[in-house]
Amino acid sequence: MSHTINHLRRLRLQRSELAVPGSNPDMIEKAANSDADYIFLDIEDAVAPPDKERARANIVAALNQIDWRARGKTISVRINGLDTHYMYRDVVDLMEQAGDRIDTLLVPKVGVPADLYMVEAMVNQIEIAKGHKTRVGLEALIETALGMASVEAIAAYGGRLEALHFGVADYAASLKARTVNIGGLNPDYPGDQWHFGLSRMTVACRAYGLRAIDGPFGDFSDPDGYKAAARRAAALGIEGKWAIHPSQIALANEIFSPPEKEVDRARRIIEALKVAESQGKGAASLDGKMIDAASERMARNVLATHDAITAGR
Repeated sequence: MSHTINHLRRLRLQRSELAVPGSNPDMIEKAANSDADYIFLDIEDAVAPPDKERARANIVAALNQIDWRARGKTISVRINGLDTHYMYRDVVDLMEQAGDRIDTLLVPKVGVPADLYMVEAMVNQIEIAKGHKTRVGLEALIETALGMASVEAIAAYGGRLEALHFGVADYAASLKARTVNIGGLNPDYPGDQWHFGLSRMTVACRAYGLRAIDGPFGDFSDPDGYKAAARRAAALGIEGKWAIHPSQIALANEIFSPPEKEVDRARRIIEALKVAESQGKGAASLDGKMIDAASERMARNVLATHDAITAGR
């Protein structure tokens, strides 16, 4: 292993991430009572331009009136992009009026590391000025060709960055991909056309200690399609997926939770290797298969996820 190791910057349970438009207070209240691990209140794409200011005010009120953490939720806000005139006021109002009650800000359409630097500089100054005790993290949406071309540099950005999300819809538009589905497969493509982007983003995340999160699946009337997309993402190492409808929360929680048989096998792998080590061996056999130190690292990943889920209940 390289002498350079970037450990996970921040562990958060993020199997399911419910997207909630800030323009709908009723949906915000329902989200607080949902089974989602993570909730992001949206001021960006889910909110029409005439409603931006009202949505921002609704979100500030919801952050202050609802005890999200007491309900076991990690609470995030997706601000508007740096290419709009809404972004600066999003950061100022959210941080000044509710900065101690926000876990992360989700920055859309990040193209280069400097985009994160701008948001972080504002957050730093407001936290100091207001005396906030909570250190608000940043998460970046990789959803443009520029963002994917720069994904390793973005992931290497230090500071408050905790996670990258794959924004499939805007990514497809940026690539001029021939699809109008959000996250679905194109039958004209021989496989999963999102595999490369998801895989590249995930590698960048794991190289630099970030969480890797898959984005939306637009057809909420197709639970099987959602689960299939989630399974493909989980197979690549992604640890959670957006839910754009409450019906998708349970699906994400199911797919991104290791089943009991995997947890049991992970424990048995670690125990078998302990026995082998006591006998001076570096490898062992379990259920007719060879296991070694790499097997232990994979097993500990399973147990870390299981422990985070158990602690969150």
